[in-house]
Amino acid sequence: MITGKVEKYIHEKIEKNGAILLSLVDPDKQPFEEGAKVAEACCECGADIILVGGSLGAQGMILDKTTKMIRERVNIPIVLFNGHVTPFADALYFMYIMNSRDTYWLSTGQIEVAPAVKKMSIEPIPTGYIILEPGRTVGWLSNANLIPRNKPDIAAATALASEYMGARLIITDSGSGADSPAPAELIRAVKSQLSVPYFYAGGCRTADQARTIIKAGADGIHVGTAFEIDDPSKIREKVTSMSKAIKEAGKDRIKNPIKPKADHPFFQFKAPRWLSKLSKEKLDEKLNELKKQREENRKKSEEKYKAVANAVANKD
Repeated sequence: MITGKVEKYIHEKIEKNGAILLSLVDPDKQPFEEGAKVAEACCECGADIILVGGSLGAQGMILDKTTKMIRERVNIPIVLFNGHVTPFADALYFMYIMNSRDTYWLSTGQIEVAPAVKKMSIEPIPTGYIILEPGRTVGWLSNANLIPRNKPDIAAATALASEYMGARLIITDSGSGADSPAPAELIRAVKSQLSVPYFYAGGCRTADQARTIIKAGADGIHVGTAFEIDDPSKIREKVTSMSKAIKEAGKDRIKNPIKPKADHPFFQFKAPRWLSKLSKEKLDEKLNELKKQREENRKKSEEKYKAVANAVANKD
């Protein structure tokens, strides 16, 4: 599958700014004109992408009309986030929930929606979605085996498995309305294992929290609940402050990039004692001995086969 325009845009923005802000509009909570105004404010104040979706009620006519109204007001990509589709979006997270106990969220839902995605010419972005504690509504709906916040090794291993399974984007989500973001240690552990973009979602409400998340390793942050404000001026103020914090932390990341680590302490390989004590010369000697032994075993097998073949031929 070729890389689409929105996926390229994501990579370019991360390469240029170090990190991005993704503003979420939930049509169930902010339908139609209300959602469109929030999206417009976010676009004008520094958001890089508008996400549209939610765990409940974000589908059908409400999704179509709200997304269409947002499309008329913003000039940045609109990405669907909930598994439902509308032709007014540019792309969608084609997600599988890595830690769901229900096969629907691992493959059945994707099979159902794939034909519609193709017919509507919406760009699918293969996405590994991982739900952390507390999970909130999305955790309950997806029947997720929530990853504990004090288990960064499990989160990192799950993210790595997502990439190995073909995901070109990884998201960890504590759930909409979580009291606080996941610990920086967990975010750092996840990022250390990935070579694809990594977004964090859930519980980020302040500029300081956003800065910490980006410094820990996330390439982008989903923000939704923090922008569910009635006063338009306060929405703009909030988006501006968070966008500024993300961009500043992102610029620092460009200067001091976080590189994937094959030898992260969570996945250290412990060599056998006899191997660690060998010098390079001794190791080469040992390898040559093993090659020689393998060659001798191969010759013995060939000789044994020939002997059996000759015996059968003479018998005939």
